[in-house]
Amino acid sequence: MNWLANKFELSRGGSRDNLRPMEGLRGFAVFMVFLVHFVTLSEAWMPSQSISAKIAYDLHKIGNSGVDLFFVLSGYLIYGSLISREQNFFVYMKRRIQRIYPVFLVVLIIYLFLSLVSPSDSKIPSPFFFSGLNYVLNNVLLLPCMFSVEPIIAVSWSLSYEIFYYLAIPLIIWLTGMRNWSTRERMLFFLLLMVLIMVVASGNHTRLIMFISGIFLFETDKHRLMIPPRAWVCLLILIAGLAIMPVRVTVSGGITMKAAVLFVCFYWLCFSCFCDKTSFLGKSFSWTPLRWLGNMSYSYYLIHGLTLKIVFKILALVMIPAKYNSQAFFWLLMPVMFLITLPPATALFLLIERPFSLVTRRKADGVIA
Repeated sequence: MNWLANKFELSRGGSRDNLRPMEGLRGFAVFMVFLVHFVTLSEAWMPSQSISAKIAYDLHKIGNSGVDLFFVLSGYLIYGSLISREQNFFVYMKRRIQRIYPVFLVVLIIYLFLSLVSPSDSKIPSPFFFSGLNYVLNNVLLLPCMFSVEPIIAVSWSLSYEIFYYLAIPLIIWLTGMRNWSTRERMLFFLLLMVLIMVVASGNHTRLIMFISGIFLFETDKHRLMIPPRAWVCLLILIAGLAIMPVRVTVSGGITMKAAVLFVCFYWLCFSCFCDKTSFLGKSFSWTPLRWLGNMSYSYYLIHGLTLKIVFKILALVMIPAKYNSQAFFWLLMPVMFLITLPPATALFLLIERPFSLVTRRKADGVIA
């Protein structure tokens, strides 16, 4: 147990910059992302018109919100670090690159190797030295999604948003001089920016407002501008918000409306956990296994989809889907597949992420994001 704690424990006792519930929130977020890929890949084992198929569809839509929760937490941490004190931009970006690239490049190399081994599964266009090389370079630079490039690693689209935020937020703070503004002036500025994004942005780009939810979270948490509702009320807000995600919205702006709902419900969830770590929500998201999953969530996020795809391909060879097409098999398969995804993610975390990306900073304003 001590070995596990030494390897997976990142919390620094009493530090507000590494709140224990935040680690659990990351674990919750990455488990939601797991549900998306599990439901997608297990479709052949699910009776299409069953009740479980409907529940699986809902889980898939709800699971997509896990990435939005990651954006909220990134918004909180990065903005909080930058607004608290002036930093050298190049030193700041060096830390951000160190945080993202070691794990990303290792997983990308694995995907490229598998593309050579199994060309039928490869996304790389031909000829390689023209279209293919340019495509790989775009992925290395994390351009997918922001520039409509298909990612080689399916989930890495979100890293395009992360990099955009990493570049945009210090520029905004520097150009406006907002460190000298009052808290309410900063919040009004970001409220107007949020409205602008919701009006101008299209499709998934609306999800950029989740970073602003994290900014609001930091300002209200640091300055205690309000008291959150009771934990059970925040839980009900979360449940109601997630329940809306599977609802088919045909009117224009449906994606924007759902993003606004997540903006609110994730804000209250995090604010409740941060303000009162002794509440049942704070304690739930401080549960050690959930926090440890959250601490290796980046490695898990990047590798679990590939693990699931390989395991499901092997499963299809030894167990004919049509023969095992049942609701019971689907639900029994879910925890088994989750457990199978843990060893590769753990290895990636221990061998790459922890030694090369997670450098514990002892400064009062340091963060591990």
